[in-house]
Amino acid sequence: MPTYEYECTACGHRFEQFQSMSESPLKECPECGGVLRRLISAGGGIIMRGGASQSGGKTCSLENTSTTCCGRQERCDKPPCGNGE
Repeated sequence: MPTYEYECTACGHRFEQFQSMSESPLKECPECGGVLRRLISAGGGIIMRGGASQSGGKTCSLENTSTTCCGRQERCDKPPCGNGE
């Protein structure tokens, strides 16, 4: 469930509210009864490096452990062999 941030246009009170995406935005300030506006924020996210490879989504362990699954310290020419992974 996403967290939305609101600000009152009358008193400036700011707060966060957990709401489902299908819920209507809140309209009334809980502090003064003034009109609320929902703020747009970047929010949290997940950053993933790389992408799905030709090996069915497996990635080389070099990025995570500084060595490949077969013990090399440089990327193999072939997709990950699966040894030790």
